[in-house]
Amino acid sequence: MTALTGKTALVTGASRGIGRAIALRLAVEGASVAVHYGSDDQAAGKTVGEIEEAGGRAFALRAELGVPGDVDVLFAGLTDRLAGRPLDVLVNNAALASAGSLAETTPETFDRLFAVNVKAPFFIIQRALPMMADGGRVINISSAATRVALPELAYAMTKGAVNALSRSLAQEVGSRGITVNAVAPGPTLTESSDWMGATSDLEGRLGAANALDRLGQPADIASAIAFLASDDARWLTGEVLEVTGGWFLGPRI
Repeated sequence: MTALTGKTALVTGASRGIGRAIALRLAVEGASVAVHYGSDDQAAGKTVGEIEEAGGRAFALRAELGVPGDVDVLFAGLTDRLAGRPLDVLVNNAALASAGSLAETTPETFDRLFAVNVKAPFFIIQRALPMMADGGRVINISSAATRVALPELAYAMTKGAVNALSRSLAQEVGSRGITVNAVAPGPTLTESSDWMGATSDLEGRLGAANALDRLGQPADIASAIAFLASDDARWLTGEVLEVTGGWFLGPRI
C-alpha cells in the first residue's frame, strides 16, 4: 500500500510542467487524480494516459481559470466524477508566469495575473473545503520570487498573496485536521522555461546560483508535494517550503 491509496486529489494546471509531474507522482502514491487543465486537450490526455498506463487512476477536467464562472465549471465536473467521494488533496498549481517589469506591466495584464494566480485558488479552496475530508491537504504553489528581488513585480506580488492565504487558512481549518502549506520552487526546467536550458553554458550558469549546483526539475517539486500530501506531514501547516536547491543562499567563497 502506498501513501495515498484510496485518496482523491485535484491538481490544477496539471497538463504540463510542474503540475503534470505532481499529478503523476500523486498517482504513483495511490491517489485518484483529477487532472485540471485550461485548454490543451492533447496535453491533458497525455498526462491521464501516462498515469493509467502506469496502473494509476486519473481523469481530466477542463476549465479556463480567470474568467467568469471558472470555478463553477471546474467543480461541476469534479463533483460529477467524484460521485460522492470526498476530496482529500487539493494542489493549486495553475498560474500565469511573469508579466515583466513595473514599466512593462499594463493594468490588463496585472488584473489577469491576479485573477488566475490569486482569485482562482482562493475560490477553488472555498468550494473545495465543504467536500474535503477532515485531515485533508491543501497545497498552494508559490515561488521563491517572493524572497529574491526580481524585475517581475506583479508576479511576485501574486505569490506573496498565496503565501498569506496559506498561512491564514491553515489557522482557520486546523480544527478539522486539514493542513495548508505553500511550496515555493526556484528556477525549474519546464516547457515554459526551456530557455534556461537552451545551451549547456546557460544552464550551468543559472544552476550555479543554487547551492546544489543545478536547475530544478519538475520531479523535484513533485516529491515535496507528495510529502506534504502524506500522513508524514500531518504536523506541518501554515508553512512556506522553499524547494529550490538552495537558490541564492549567499555568495560562494
